[in-house]
Amino acid sequence: MSFTLALVGRPNVGKSTLFNRLVGKRLALVDDQPGVTRDLREGAARLGDLRFTVIDTAGLENVTDDSLQGRMRRLTERAVGMVDVCLFMIDARTGVTPADEIFADILRKRARHVILAANKAEGRAGESGVIDAWSLGLGEPLRLSAEHGEGLDELYHVLRPLADGFNARAEAEAPQTDVAVDEDSEIDDSDADAAPPDWTPSDKRPLQVAVVGRPNAGKSTLINAILGEDRLLTGPEAGITRDAISLPVTWSGTPMRIFDTAGMRKKAKVQEKLEKLSVADGLRAVKFAEVVVVLLDAAIPFEAQDLRIADLAESEGRAVVVAVNKWDVEEDRQDKLKSLLQAFERHLPQLKGAPLVTVSAKTGRGLDRLHAAILRAHAIWNRRVSTARLNQWLAAMTEAHPPPAPGGRRIKLRYITQAKTRPPGFVVMCSNPEDLPKSYERYLINGLRDSFDMPGTPIRLFLRSRADKNPYKDRTRQQPSRLKKHLKPNRG
Repeated sequence: MSFTLALVGRPNVGKSTLFNRLVGKRLALVDDQPGVTRDLREGAARLGDLRFTVIDTAGLENVTDDSLQGRMRRLTERAVGMVDVCLFMIDARTGVTPADEIFADILRKRARHVILAANKAEGRAGESGVIDAWSLGLGEPLRLSAEHGEGLDELYHVLRPLADGFNARAEAEAPQTDVAVDEDSEIDDSDADAAPPDWTPSDKRPLQVAVVGRPNAGKSTLINAILGEDRLLTGPEAGITRDAISLPVTWSGTPMRIFDTAGMRKKAKVQEKLEKLSVADGLRAVKFAEVVVVLLDAAIPFEAQDLRIADLAESEGRAVVVAVNKWDVEEDRQDKLKSLLQAFERHLPQLKGAPLVTVSAKTGRGLDRLHAAILRAHAIWNRRVSTARLNQWLAAMTEAHPPPAPGGRRIKLRYITQAKTRPPGFVVMCSNPEDLPKSYERYLINGLRDSFDMPGTPIRLFLRSRADKNPYKDRTRQQPSRLKKHLKPNRG
């Protein structure tokens, strides 16, 4: 990415709509209600042949106290000082407001480059607003329509010379990386055909981690503690986070991309359209993640909604780590931990053996244990067992506890192999798979967990029969009597 571009302006001027158009995806939540965006959302933008990073910011409001709007403004002002270019957007249909004049003065003092854009300028309704924008003293305003994609060519021609300058600066400041090689020296290529190592997280393929939980459990505070900075908006108010924000981080040497999600309440309590969009965005983050951290509140752990969220992560086939936050305020920690482990085993048997870690997002204690638990859960999620070991295990399991014989017919388990990982999936070839009870499937799954050290990870067991390949299995044989009437008599 050659440069960074921040979209700033008052609430509801169309910043998130333009962000989605530049990145080519509906990443940011968009609604007619002002103040939808609260956190900083980054995305890889593309405009013609330009490639850059675009940042969607919260709407600037004329508030400077410690309220939620004041904290949102300070977060946006910090982003203004970090980026290369600021695109200051106003509403062409509303015209220039006193708040726009205040924020124009802020951008003159803090921003490196400012581009003025009058959004919603399609048709004649926005002409007067475009003319009024000249009064801000930020140069010629661009006529934009983020909803319809108008004015993006003009934006490209304004950004093109700035991008060339940023590229030239990057080349001048880049360190010397060329290394002289002696052409006469011998090159050892003995390891050129060596087998590639096992997959590990890298900068190109980081470990995807989603943090989910009920509102006000401390998800954003936990991620800020991992990042080491106040990157996400936090506070005592419940439901601050709305978008599922993904942030790259190298945590204790492990490249990760962490998703901060909106708090998930009971479905019956979710009535507003905006909250429904936020929850749907969080569910989408769970589907893209590899490891899901279910964050609980130590004061009220394992409520019904916590169990639903954990069960959702398991049903999606993700590796699960349960973290109990706000551990710093607990007094009798040993008894509390004992009761937590008992409740975990009782309420979430499908995640038997999953790690349970106590943390304090406020003080940062327990983050090293959480990091180790995430890596272990991910390693188990990718585990593969050889077919020979699996069949030896299957023979021992069936000998210790033979399958049932419904209707007097013994079900024979002939063969087992691992078909997939992430999560581990196993195929068992058997006779009459439809008659094998669910209790015996759970017996096999628990045996796989215990015998091959796969605690907590979802395990998928698929039963197959050799007869499944027979195309005539479900066809009934036609009786000879039915064929007689179709035959013509032979009269010689």
